[in-house]
Amino acid sequence: MLLTVVSFIFFTALVAVISWWKTKEEKLDTADGYFLAGRGLSGIVIAGSMLLTNISAEQIVGLSGQAYMKNITGMAWESTAAVATIMLAVFFLPYYLKRGFTTMPQFLEERYDSTTRKLISMLLLAGYVLISTPAALYAGAVAFNQVFDLEAILGVTYVQSIWILVWTIGIIGSIYAVFGGLKAVAVSDTINGIGLVVGGLAVPFFGLLYLGKGNIGNALNQITTTHLDKINAIGGPTDPIPFGTIFTGMVFANMFYWCTNQVLIQRTLGAANLKEGQKGVLLSGFMKILIPIIVSFPGVIAFHIFGESANLGDAAYPKLVATVLPKSLVGFYSAVIFGAVLSTYNSLLNSAATLFCFDVYKPVINPNASDEKLIKVAKQVGTFLAIFSMSVAPFTMYAKGGLFEVMRRFTGFFNIPTIAIVLVGLFSKKVTALAAKTVVIFHLIAYTILIFILKVKLNYVHVMGLLFVVEVILMHIISAIKPIEKDYEEPRTKPFVDMKPWAKLPLVSTLLMGLLVFIYIFLSPIGVVSSIKGENLVGPNFKLAMLALVVGMGIFYKVMDMKIKHSRFLAEIEDFSEEKK
Repeated sequence: MLLTVVSFIFFTALVAVISWWKTKEEKLDTADGYFLAGRGLSGIVIAGSMLLTNISAEQIVGLSGQAYMKNITGMAWESTAAVATIMLAVFFLPYYLKRGFTTMPQFLEERYDSTTRKLISMLLLAGYVLISTPAALYAGAVAFNQVFDLEAILGVTYVQSIWILVWTIGIIGSIYAVFGGLKAVAVSDTINGIGLVVGGLAVPFFGLLYLGKGNIGNALNQITTTHLDKINAIGGPTDPIPFGTIFTGMVFANMFYWCTNQVLIQRTLGAANLKEGQKGVLLSGFMKILIPIIVSFPGVIAFHIFGESANLGDAAYPKLVATVLPKSLVGFYSAVIFGAVLSTYNSLLNSAATLFCFDVYKPVINPNASDEKLIKVAKQVGTFLAIFSMSVAPFTMYAKGGLFEVMRRFTGFFNIPTIAIVLVGLFSKKVTALAAKTVVIFHLIAYTILIFILKVKLNYVHVMGLLFVVEVILMHIISAIKPIEKDYEEPRTKPFVDMKPWAKLPLVSTLLMGLLVFIYIFLSPIGVVSSIKGENLVGPNFKLAMLALVVGMGIFYKVMDMKIKHSRFLAEIEDFSEEKK
């Protein structure tokens, strides 16, 4: 235990020192410096920060627990996000960077009106403070309590240990977010991101060694010949993620999270230029493809090691780490998980403070606020939100159902209406502000009734997809009944950064999409899950599926290449770039 604690403290301190060293010369007295890291983030830093902001103990504990109890279909939340990263790189990011936005809701005011901007900002703030931040803290506390056994060390109850860990994690994370600004958050994320990939892959590696009693081949043979339902990514109606939901609500939920969610896109808004932003976004997409190996596969290994009778649930991952990792690595990996928890937590605080300052405080309370005043208010708001979140987080333990599933249900309150009005705003010039505000209110009422009052049997992800379609139609109907006098026209201004796109964007996007489809084919009844076992690991239709995939990738590349060359966003960007010259 002493070695575990020492290695944990050493790596955590190392990350803190490097983050301080890298940011000690940063100018944090300007709005761009504090909130957007001076608009100078590289692709590597953006990718690392996006990955660590996205991945926290919530996913690691929740999805592993889900795989242990059910199967790996929950991996869809991670792997299919690759599609959304392509959308961000191709469509959303050029527009955001061109206009020099600090927050996503600024676009909503430009496209609709100030009330729409404030409405979405308050909705996002409520989601961050009441749902996302407390869950991140609680999941981290659960993981550390299992690894370090705080109950035995301090002689406290489980509930008391959770309270202690929540406040410990919360206070340390607050220091990064409140005093270091986005740059400190991004640098620490990058270092921890490397650790997460290395340490995260070490868990299934040592887990397979443990399961196979020193022989990984024996372990893989056991996993691919027994309980095949555990590794089937094609979910049925009763699975956590039915396969059909990938093409309905999940598409829009992921698009919200990666293309419009302030917590994620704030890193891209701080990109040094469009090229670096696109590199970072697509690199994070490739990392998301690997994440199921880190967050879902360990749950399958835990099932084969401990058995269903252990009834571990969300404790499956922490128990696996404590059981299979060499003692010399437990402290290091605990520090990495600690970093992942901190990343999500401090990113939420940083983004919540940014939203409040730019979308509530400055436009409503103090329109003439200086940069110095905004930074001061951001630190005050961040401190208040941190204390509130730490006070609320421990009560998450009383939520019914798996942590990850509960979280995703509640995010349905704000993800669908946000992505609906943003997408329609980008691609339609006729939809009105009245229509946008109406569907936000409509969604809050409809989602509450369908999911929490009527408790419809339809999977909640399908409900998200259905509401998205209904809300887009409703916006067009309202706009047709009460049209605007003049169609929306996008302002023509010079870009804030170099807007030359990444030349390899079509090729890299195609490879990313192809890898995603390959994984689903491999983890399906025509792949490794095939009940027909012989000399081949995969089913008889696997080669045919691979041929179809290659043809599909060729078509996708051509479409993507043409789309980028003829995109109205990039065509205008070229004009703006010429003007800047």
